[in-house]
Amino acid sequence: MSVNLSILVFLPLLAGLLCAVVPGSAARWIGLAASVLVLALSVMLVAAFDPDAGLQFVTDVAWIPELGVRYSLGVDGLNLFLVLMTALLWVPATFVSAHAGYTRPRLFYFQLGLAETAVLGAFLAQDLALFVVFFDLMLVPFYFLIGAWGGADRVQATTRFVIYTLVGSLLMLAGAVALGVLSTPDGGQISFDLAELARRDLPAGSQAWIFWMFALAFFVKAPLFPLHGWMPDAYRSSPVPVLVLLSAVLSKVGAYGFLRIVLPLLPDASARFAELVILIAVVSILYGSVLAFSQDEVRLVVGYSSIAQLGFITLGIFSLDPKGAQGAVMQMVNHGLVVVPLFLLAAVLVHRAGGSESLARMGGIAFRAPVLAALLLVVSLATLAMPGSPNFVGELLILFGVFETHIVYGLVASAGVVLAAVYMIRFFQRAMHNRVGPSVESRDIGRVDFAAVAPLVLVIVALGVYPQFLLGRTEAATVAKVQEAGRLAEPPAAATAKEPVR
Repeated sequence: MSVNLSILVFLPLLAGLLCAVVPGSAARWIGLAASVLVLALSVMLVAAFDPDAGLQFVTDVAWIPELGVRYSLGVDGLNLFLVLMTALLWVPATFVSAHAGYTRPRLFYFQLGLAETAVLGAFLAQDLALFVVFFDLMLVPFYFLIGAWGGADRVQATTRFVIYTLVGSLLMLAGAVALGVLSTPDGGQISFDLAELARRDLPAGSQAWIFWMFALAFFVKAPLFPLHGWMPDAYRSSPVPVLVLLSAVLSKVGAYGFLRIVLPLLPDASARFAELVILIAVVSILYGSVLAFSQDEVRLVVGYSSIAQLGFITLGIFSLDPKGAQGAVMQMVNHGLVVVPLFLLAAVLVHRAGGSESLARMGGIAFRAPVLAALLLVVSLATLAMPGSPNFVGELLILFGVFETHIVYGLVASAGVVLAAVYMIRFFQRAMHNRVGPSVESRDIGRVDFAAVAPLVLVIVALGVYPQFLLGRTEAATVAKVQEAGRLAEPPAAATAKEPVR
């Protein structure tokens, strides 16, 4: 069984183009059908994947031969579950959109299809120039989705979103061109193929400044402190289906870029700046956790918690340890699975509270809405990494990896686990218990919202029971990406100690 990756990538865009020309009443169902079909193809991809076979289902043809750019797509353990996560989460987002009745549905579902194509293309690209094209393309549909269907402050939100993202994208574009040119040997052919670039030598001095061009772009996309300034306005103004994709899927492209591009292509710089990036990650964990605890607006509680979670993911990546990197890949998937039901359930609570986003105006409906309360409880416990949840496994691997290499930072980051418990328990108690809010309607979750959330909760539970389903398929590719940078980061004494005794 084989899956054509080009079909997988461009099917959402083709469906979006079809949505743009059919009647608006049909566009939403075409968009939903396309998202389900993409999910089916992604499940087939996982079923046919061989964990021991390296890069698979490869499409590789010359695109712009004069510039050494290829149209190259492929799947390995690093991107397999990120592709599946993207396809899975796009279904409830499109499903909720189809029942929300947005104006100008033909344009809305075209932009939604374009966005899915851009994200899938970025995850599957095996050519640096192709990755940059898809990475930059993501900006376009999300600009329109927030700017045309967002809230009252959408103009300010899209302005900040574009400025931050565009600056990061331009830096990365310059870094990609410099990487391709400077790594070309005398008399050789320029190439942006990721495997070829990994085999070429680049001076450590050049690696250093190229590293920061990529890092700043990925920090913005994540987002991480202090380049998160676009996040509050964008999260407040985005329609709920767009918000869940922005937080659950788009943010992972930045973290993925570190593992796919930065560590294997710039190993000297990655080892050199690992401690500084770890410091940024730890600050993001503490900063996001403290602000999540202090917020009263439900979107920002979840939004700032996402900054903390992305800090954990970055911490695992730059531990340059195989366990930490595996934990980071697992946590990328976990965060996506958790944050979508969190935002969807938060939207239900807002509706029950008469449209208010304030936690102070919610509460007191747990016993009259037991299904809603149970779903929110499972998701909240997963977010705070309760034992038995996949988040517990992911964070444990990350902390093990950090303790192996930077124990002090690991101890400080552990405070983020405690803070997550504090802000998520506070979120659940204020939303479900305490005194009934002044405008709260005490009724259970509706059929549409239940159909969108319940399957994701089941996936969370299943992955918590059997995390090896993910870990076993991602180990080889993930370890290979951190191996060289991890070796360079080791002190000489430690490297010698790890050599076998002869």
